[in-house]
Amino acid sequence: MTVRVRFAPSPTGMFHVGGARSALQNWIYAKQQGGVFVLRIEDTDAARNRPEWTEGILSALDWIGIERGGYEGPYFQSQNAGEHRAAAQRLHEAGRAYYCDCTREDVQARTGSQYQGYDGYHRDRGLGPGEGRALRFRTPDEGVTVVVDLVRGEPTFENKLIEDFVIARGDGSPVFLLANVVDDMTMGITHVIRAEEHLPNTPKQQLLWDALGVKPPIWAHVPVVVNEKRQKLSKRRDKVALEAYKDEGYLAGAMRNYLMLLGWAPSGDREIVPWSVIEDEFRLDEVNPSPAFFDEKKLRAFNGEYIRALGVDEFVAACQPWLTGTDTIAPPPWQPEEFDAEAFAAVAPLAQTRIAVLSEIVPNVDFLFLASPLIDEAAWAKAMKEGAADLLDAAIAAFEALATWDAESLKSTLEAVGAERGLKLGKAQAPVRVAVTGRTVGLPLFESLEVLGRERTLTRLRAARVRLP
Repeated sequence: MTVRVRFAPSPTGMFHVGGARSALQNWIYAKQQGGVFVLRIEDTDAARNRPEWTEGILSALDWIGIERGGYEGPYFQSQNAGEHRAAAQRLHEAGRAYYCDCTREDVQARTGSQYQGYDGYHRDRGLGPGEGRALRFRTPDEGVTVVVDLVRGEPTFENKLIEDFVIARGDGSPVFLLANVVDDMTMGITHVIRAEEHLPNTPKQQLLWDALGVKPPIWAHVPVVVNEKRQKLSKRRDKVALEAYKDEGYLAGAMRNYLMLLGWAPSGDREIVPWSVIEDEFRLDEVNPSPAFFDEKKLRAFNGEYIRALGVDEFVAACQPWLTGTDTIAPPPWQPEEFDAEAFAAVAPLAQTRIAVLSEIVPNVDFLFLASPLIDEAAWAKAMKEGAADLLDAAIAAFEALATWDAESLKSTLEAVGAERGLKLGKAQAPVRVAVTGRTVGLPLFESLEVLGRERTLTRLRAARVRLP
């Protein structure tokens, strides 16, 4: 038997990080088993069916390493509508489903409760198809449904607690439960690896597989992804769009490494490992079924490690979208002609050790490419205290007299200026840093001044001095 797995997202306009985790798990499992990864777009909701949203899914998968051409599809659920309706009809003809025209209010009136499920009123009334009549599956009255799950063992559900659920709406269109089952059958899916939130639907879907005379797949319900409050990640409340992390400057390698740790860990006391190790060691039966905490701070630390592991040339190339601007990344505050590639290359090794996401490159180097620095007024107030004017006067004079404009000479010169005023270097350099870069923190000051050059440095120091009384 050839293993066939599927990833079946809805085109919702954003690609959820939890979905990305499930896609990667399916992808790896298929590769390990010599199987096939199938991409199916569940596009039957017309409000969500936009070509650009489907393209967003394909692009997001490309980014995390599930590239077009390496999988089967994409297929579109809407293209299988005929099979969905045919399956519903077969179930009705076999007596496994019946028509019902009860409204929610009808059920509530009979049961006296708004919380009780459907009471089976039309089970044996022989109602035929018609406008406004939904088709319900006839759930067995007795027995249990056992779900064989590679992550959760064998969850068991009493059939008598499963209501006769709707499989086709009043207009004849099949609902998700049936469409999903029919699509998996049509595509020969052998393993369904998906999030825990789908587990309550699984006994219903397995009953449908059985009723349609096909052996159900092997299930694997991986843990739900939660925030720091242990709430399920929500796009209305949490930062969950994979595209947002990409545009902020997270590296694909860091993201997919971290996503694979949501419920699983490689051998040994390690988390940051080569992708080849993850592909080799990942096992579905080793996935922890407990909710997995998506820790953005930890992801950020991961990303910083991945950035520092890049070669300098790779880092320079990776920064280009933020240095130039793209369709999804805002242009930097300087004009294209102001950017100096050589100057950036000179400070790139310094910046590489100080940023955790690539978007942070802009505030770290903007002083190099702007005619005047962007002054952070809070930083100015903090640095330009009593004595700052005198220190700047002395620094300007000393820098003007320097024979060699290099980091070491600049450092020793300012150190001497500060010592004459009873200041350690850290205190002495604060007014200079803010005058030249606009901020109190950033790249190493003296290396920055060396790259900025004598004239531009002195111009900024003099402009800052004019602002002081």
